[in-house]
Amino acid sequence: MSVGRHRIPCVAAKGSNRPRLLLLDGHSLAYRAFYALPAENFTTSTGQPTNAIYGFTSMLANTLRDEAPTHLAVAFDVSRATFRTEHFPDYKANRKESPDEFRGQVELIGELLDAMSVPRFAVAGFEADDIIATLATAAAADGFEVLIVTGDRDALQLVTDDVTVLYPTRGVSELTRFTPAKVEEKYGLTPGQYPDFAALRGDPSDNLPGIPGVGEKTAAKWVKQFGSFAALVDRAEEVKGKAGQNLRDHLETVKLNRRLTELVRDVELGCGPEALVRQPYDRPTLNVVLDALEFRHPNFRERIFAADPAAAVEEAADLGPGVAVEGRALGAGELAAWLDEHAGQVLGVATLHTWAMGAGSVREVALATAAGPAAWFDPSQLDEADERAWAAWLADPARPKALHIAKHVMRAFAEHGWTVEGVTMDTALAAYLIKPGRRSFALDDLAVEYLGRELRAAAAPGQVDLFADEEAETDALMVQARTVLDLAETFSGRLEADGAYALMHDVELPISALLARMERTGIATDRAALEALEAQFGAEVQRAVQAAHDAVGHDFNLGSPKQLQEVLFGELALPKTKRIKTGYTTDADSLTWLAGQTDHELPLILLRHRDQTKLRTTVQGLIKSVAPDGRIHTTFNQMVAATGRLSSVDPNLQNIPVRTEEGRRIRRAFVVGEGHESLLTADYSQIELRIMAHLSEDDSLVAAFTSGEDLHTTVGSQVFGVPPEQVDAEMRRKIKAMSYGLAYGLSAFGLSQQLGIGADEARKLMDTYFERFGGIRDFLQRVVAEARATGYTETLLGRRRYLPDLNSDNRQRREMAERMALNAPIQGSAADIVKIAMLRVDRALTSQGLRSRMLLQVHDEIVLELAPGERDAVEALVRAEMAGAYPLRAPLDVSIGVGPDWETAAH
Repeated sequence: MSVGRHRIPCVAAKGSNRPRLLLLDGHSLAYRAFYALPAENFTTSTGQPTNAIYGFTSMLANTLRDEAPTHLAVAFDVSRATFRTEHFPDYKANRKESPDEFRGQVELIGELLDAMSVPRFAVAGFEADDIIATLATAAAADGFEVLIVTGDRDALQLVTDDVTVLYPTRGVSELTRFTPAKVEEKYGLTPGQYPDFAALRGDPSDNLPGIPGVGEKTAAKWVKQFGSFAALVDRAEEVKGKAGQNLRDHLETVKLNRRLTELVRDVELGCGPEALVRQPYDRPTLNVVLDALEFRHPNFRERIFAADPAAAVEEAADLGPGVAVEGRALGAGELAAWLDEHAGQVLGVATLHTWAMGAGSVREVALATAAGPAAWFDPSQLDEADERAWAAWLADPARPKALHIAKHVMRAFAEHGWTVEGVTMDTALAAYLIKPGRRSFALDDLAVEYLGRELRAAAAPGQVDLFADEEAETDALMVQARTVLDLAETFSGRLEADGAYALMHDVELPISALLARMERTGIATDRAALEALEAQFGAEVQRAVQAAHDAVGHDFNLGSPKQLQEVLFGELALPKTKRIKTGYTTDADSLTWLAGQTDHELPLILLRHRDQTKLRTTVQGLIKSVAPDGRIHTTFNQMVAATGRLSSVDPNLQNIPVRTEEGRRIRRAFVVGEGHESLLTADYSQIELRIMAHLSEDDSLVAAFTSGEDLHTTVGSQVFGVPPEQVDAEMRRKIKAMSYGLAYGLSAFGLSQQLGIGADEARKLMDTYFERFGGIRDFLQRVVAEARATGYTETLLGRRRYLPDLNSDNRQRREMAERMALNAPIQGSAADIVKIAMLRVDRALTSQGLRSRMLLQVHDEIVLELAPGERDAVEALVRAEMAGAYPLRAPLDVSIGVGPDWETAAH
């Protein structure tokens, strides 16, 4: 027998209410979820499908919420080999092998159930239904109410006044309750007669043969007429006609069917229903599992955690005594004295603040000490002395502070004129460096995972208990401040152990402060130009719609995949694209392929329509983002990309195309602001390839960079064995794709797709490339081998990316992880170097007393706003500081441009 990590095997339920046992058929429900939810919408970044896991877990959470069981267990099949196959080798032999994408998910469901403290059973030689039948029968005899969730109708034989089957009727989202009355209504039979009926009818899903000419109606009529299967067999001669003769001819078959459809009710489990009392979740482990599965759907975690038995218990004994915070409100004139009283201590800081179009205000601030004392205050109520003391404390680098998402706090404080120095820890950033692949950096999630603590405030006067139920805003804020402090202590040791402490303090924390200033500054925008572009793109969209209607001969909705399928593959009979659940795909890649397979104009029109629609949407988002000061204040994301690259939202400036004419027109709307002279843009030339040359120590590639010639021409000359002047545009294109592709883990197949050549030609090109640049080949092999051994890759600055799937049995996941392993050190090092460059440039501007300022960082490009008369000084400064950001064997090369708008300043 296999029981999934039975945490507390025999715990009696408390209370006098009738116990309620919920039993689930794990394989049945997971399989239904697998086919109910599209796999393309539920796949992790490593390629692991999660649709079955999501559907099963969602159904479980909903059922726990709706049914409120006191006891719970899940049963799984071990294999198709059971006592039934011993009697009938063809039992279920008609079923196809489970898809690989499904099999891997069952194991992950088991991990999730373990973290939820849900007992799971699997017994060799028996099916999940037999385990359920055993537990249900024993529980009903012991006075339980039993609920069974399964997609197998054989379970209907278990239905009694005490046992109800919940049968999924639409995927796993709707459950039909089968009581004795419902079974009789559906089949005209009692639940006890159901296996008799099933034996006579046969079961195609289990490959159990029926009686020729006998369907459900006849089978049900016989059972009702004779009362039972046994009576029918004894009196088979009484059944008239051809159906009767067929019954007699197949009596041995139906007798075997009857033995096989009867569920076993005495499987040896080693544990009875009384042991299945629900237990509190292992929340830290559950958070880890959910992070790995990368579920991003709104409220998913909330639904899961709402079903935690601990959430309904007023005092959770297993959480320990709690951590008390001695909280107090600070009135006018008290803040300065409180800060002096706790001088020399690291203080945790938490804030409540609001935002509106690039500006914000702080409503409340909470401070906490490690010893217990905490305080809160309303900034609007500070007197002059307290405000001076508060501003001085914030700006003092010698007064250590721990924050959560420091950039947000710094930006909010800046709106009040407060500068923040002395931040020793950002708990969100620390969690990101420790585990860059996680999806949530919310304080409450980190508290559960790393401290085993839930953020709840207390009602006791002057005390805030971390495990009490009080939800007072101020008390909760003080609890958050203390939690930040406790997490800071935990994370400091982890960062030291991982070699990431310097990365945190020398790069990530300073970048947070710089990004906060950049966000607050924003970039000036020509709103009228954006509105004109919106109108132009809108007109292009309408022209594309009309052209599509004209090409087909009637109107249709270009945004409807179903209508597109009908038009493309039905009416026009164009070549079929990739088959998906809803038909044939009409995504951009498929339309591009289709355009190359046919002379019909519609695929190209649809692509143009999508491009123009996307551009219009981008411009509309920019217009909405223009603040009253005429500037756009984007928000930079520091904790999204596992490689360390920055991104932006509200608006996403990386959405603006870089190389198209339309993108250039949009970038012209970002202009120099009042009081400044022009914009300056700067970025690195071929930084990823320079890093690859540095890391691989390939002498030929390093020499190609230092020769002063065009890199791709020089490399092409060596690969193709011709003089540089004979390297034509096509050769150069192939080499460029090859060089950059290797830095991003490109395979031979990927190269063939990118260049439009055969896989054999692409493989031969790669082999020739590696013959000339053997150091690159050795480096790429070494990176994957080392990452497979350690579980992670590292950048030049020690930024780690963990890749557990490098050792996965799933080929798709393993190959995805290998590509990430090739890419992470190069792209991550580039991200680190860009951050160092930003810091060096910003510090140099300050030290030289210049008024020019940094505005944006997008796609590794830095944008500055130049003050009058400072162009030459800033250009020289930027070139020197960026070039000196990191000593590479292939030295960093900086490209700079200046102009009145972002596009004109391009280089």
